Order: sequence, then C-alpha cells, then structure tokens
Amino acid sequence: MRIHVHDPRIGLPRRLTPEIWAACFAGEDPCWAGLEVTFGETNEALAAMLPDVETLVCTQPPPRPFHAAPRLRRIFCTFSGMDALMPLDWLPPGVTLLNNSGVHGAKAGEYAIMSMLMLANNVPAYAADQGRQLWQRRPGGMLRGRRLTVIGLGALGGGAAKWAKQFGMHVTGVRMRPGPHPDCDRVCATGRLEEVLPESEFLLLACPLNDGTRNILNRTRIGLLPLGGYLINIGRGDLLDQEGLCDALDSGGLGGAVLDVFAQEPVGPGHRIWTTPNLLMTPHVSCDDAGSYLAQCLEVLKTNLIALAAGQALPNQVDPRLGY
Repeated sequence: MRIHVHDPRIGLPRRLTPEIWAACFAGEDPCWAGLEVTFGETNEALAAMLPDVETLVCTQPPPRPFHAAPRLRRIFCTFSGMDALMPLDWLPPGVTLLNNSGVHGAKAGEYAIMSMLMLANNVPAYAADQGRQLWQRRPGGMLRGRRLTVIGLGALGGGAAKWAKQFGMHVTGVRMRPGPHPDCDRVCATGRLEEVLPESEFLLLACPLNDGTRNILNRTRIGLLPLGGYLINIGRGDLLDQEGLCDALDSGGLGGAVLDVFAQEPVGPGHRIWTTPNLLMTPHVSCDDAGSYLAQCLEVLKTNLIALAAGQALPNQVDPRLGY
C-alpha cells in the first residue's frame, strides 16, 4: 500500500515525522510489511505523489480536488471534527474518509473536570481579581452531589462523564439516540433538552458540529439554565449563541463559563468575550495531549489498517450524513 503523509505545518514543533511513524509502526506485523510511506510538506509534493497514493494522511484539511489520484481509496485525518470539510461532495467516489475519533477522550475528560472544579471554586472571578489586585473571598463548593448535563457522549463527552462520576456527580447525557451509558445516571434524547436544562447546574457541550447541532444552545435555551449555573464548551464555537452567553454572564444569570472553542478563531481583539465577567478562555487546546497526540493518531490508523486487512468495516469511517 502506498501511503503519503501530508503535513504542511512547517516550523511547528508537533509535526508528523518519519521518526514518529517508525516508532509507531515498528515490529513484524504482516499488516505493515507492504506499506510504502512518503512524507511531504507542500502541495507540490502532494501533487507529485497523488497518481500513486492509495492512503493519504493529513494533519490539516486536505487540499482539493483529487481528480489526479486514480488509486486513492482512503483519507485519514489526524483530527475528529469534520465541519471544516463539509459538505463531502468533494470526496471522490469510492474514497473513504477517516477521522481520529477516540484520541481526544482522556485529555478532554481531564480538561472538563478541571473546568468544573475551577467554576465551582470561582477561579474565573479570582483571576479577574488578581488582575485588579483585589483581595476578595468568595465561598466555593464541591462537585459531589451536583448535577452535570453532557450534550454529546462520544469520546469527549464520555471522557468527561467518566471523571464526573468519579467525583460523585449526578450525570445526565443528551444525545441523538438515547440508550444506556456506563458513566451516566440517565441518557435523554436531544428532543428532551428543554426538560433537562433547568436542572443542569453544570452544562458541558461536547458534541460534533453539524446541521442538527448548530446553535443547539441558543439564547432561549441559555435562559433555561438555573440561576448561577455553569457552562463549558469543548465542542465547537457555533454550538452556542456566544452573544446570548455573554449577556447571561453580564446579567449574573449564569455563574461562570469556560470556553475552549469559539465562533471565530482566533478571537479578534476588542471582542466583548475577552472582558465578559466570570468567563475563562483557552485557545482551542482542551483535547490534545502534546506528548502523545500524534502517536495516538497513528494507533487509530493502525486499527483501521488491521480492520481493512481483515475485510472488516473501518471503525473510523466518517458518515457523510452525520458529519462524523
């Protein structure tokens, strides 16, 4: 199999190098014996390889179109969110798109529980106090016994639910198809979201962005959250109404928020979100572990190559209808 790794992130420290590949594909597994792998940084290098490549590995949304790639059968992306690639009408017939779903769960879970602990203990307010050199005690609380609602129970939301249960929280999951989840006390269908929001002391957005989830937390639904409730978004910025969130924080209707993703990234200078009270921002870093991310991505690729060799369904194949 001819594989080409396209990583145009020249100059960045975390790049998919031949050394990382060699470390992950070491050993005598017969699945790796026939792999011919090349690496490139530019679109010109990619164009030169397209006539022969069968599997393309991309660390960023791949350049298109692929009319000069007659042997191409699959594209593996080292990211899970496919919203930047939708709609998939550019994908040639017979080519399978794979994401790296499963890589982000552990880190996302730790980030989510960190965020809940900070919100419960007023850390966003203390950070603002420090900037003003203001000494003001604010009573905090524990997570045990409190109610968390997680919208989206994939790798991100599932990782968060697991940690929340370990901290003694009551966890409600919300997803398109309800059904039991090992770390949720109950799971509701998305259509019942309005029923769940008024009891959600903490709300975590962790679902993919598609036509069904865009603006899922609109201004009206933000208003259903309990007075003093908390919001965390590690999914995509367009899952919520940012202006509505800022208004709720300005008015004191919500107690605080942690946002890792935004409608526009990077957030422009002067945007009100920079100065909204009790809002803590991080620049889209919640789900990636710098030390192991690329190795984990290649482990996902290996799993799919093993399934391919066995004639089985590829576990990371993206469904164009769902966008993940």
